[in-house]
Amino acid sequence: MGASSTDELLKSNSSQKERYSKHVHDNVHGNIYLDPLALQFIDTEEFQRLRDLKQLGLSHLVYPGAVHSRFEHSLGVYWLAGTAVQTLKDYQGLELDIDDIDIQTVKLAGLLHDVGHGPFSHMFEREFLPRVLSGSNWTHEDMSLKMIDYIVDQHYIDIDSGRLNRVKEMIVTSHASQKSAKEKQFLYDIVANGRNGIDVDKFDYIVRDSRACGLGCNFQFERLMETMRVMGDEICYRAKDYLTVYKLFSARADLHRTVYTHAKVKAIELMLVDALLEANEHLGISSSIQQPAEFWKLDDTIINAILADPRPELKKARDIILRVRRRQLYQFCNEYSVPKAKQEHFKGITAQDIVCSQKAGEVTLKEEDVIVSIVKIDLTRGKKNPLERYVNDTGKQCS
Repeated sequence: MGASSTDELLKSNSSQKERYSKHVHDNVHGNIYLDPLALQFIDTEEFQRLRDLKQLGLSHLVYPGAVHSRFEHSLGVYWLAGTAVQTLKDYQGLELDIDDIDIQTVKLAGLLHDVGHGPFSHMFEREFLPRVLSGSNWTHEDMSLKMIDYIVDQHYIDIDSGRLNRVKEMIVTSHASQKSAKEKQFLYDIVANGRNGIDVDKFDYIVRDSRACGLGCNFQFERLMETMRVMGDEICYRAKDYLTVYKLFSARADLHRTVYTHAKVKAIELMLVDALLEANEHLGISSSIQQPAEFWKLDDTIINAILADPRPELKKARDIILRVRRRQLYQFCNEYSVPKAKQEHFKGITAQDIVCSQKAGEVTLKEEDVIVSIVKIDLTRGKKNPLERYVNDTGKQCS
């Protein structure tokens, strides 16, 4: 009995020591060092859930290698966020008053920025929720804030409330009104840059997604990471890195064209949306989006849960998923690239508009036979050139 207790104690102590620090190997960034505070968040069931969220949702059914997860991406952003702020400290530490707390805060923001993501990448909040909850303004960023508070409370993580608030502000920093700190504003440009869109979140997923899909990527974030500096409380880049910044946005747009909005990927997404709509009432999918205690249990494995559920009420949902498995996909019919000058006339196109435009003698379509998918791809600034934000009003080299 005593030996058994000793063995259990040794196992417990060993586990605690391992949590002090850890190295993991990432296939994009190499060895990543995880600090003790980060591990307190990582070693929770809520964060480990990210292993069951594919970074590219259903794209792996078209690009077989695209099976990487939000977990890998989150570790990558954590690492790049720490590297970025450490670079600034090495070159401008005394000038900017960057301390270890700042570094750890930025790293935590990178680690936790996607902890509130729904299943199947952005399809859940952009395609499914608007159809099941009219007027829904739910976002994974806002859910991340709730999940962070929940994890801290649920697992008794010892972190200063002021520091925790800064972590959360860095995640939703695109909403300028939510920046409460009056100093070191440049730290808010690192993980989610709402000012010009140049941030380590994009650095990671552009390279990671391109590699997983077997696509070439001519964007090299290392160049920007090495030369970033702070001017006027903003992170800036050298004027001669103009083309590297452009490649960031063009690579992102190319991924949207070739992967994220691939015709078959969209067809599979729309099929899964229909399956989730059929299953929603019986599985309470949409009812879990406000409560972290329920939401963390929702991930991509819901497909298997539907298939394994024998209830007659879920037959339609099961049949749709089986169609996907058997590659009996919704058929892509046609696409039309709308010129900029005519975009105002093509807002809100519906299935009814398509059906009403049929000519006599053609196959008669009903509204339920047609799904309209409106895809907008730009360089993150709509009609504006994002590089206009790269050069400041005085024409200097900062973004």
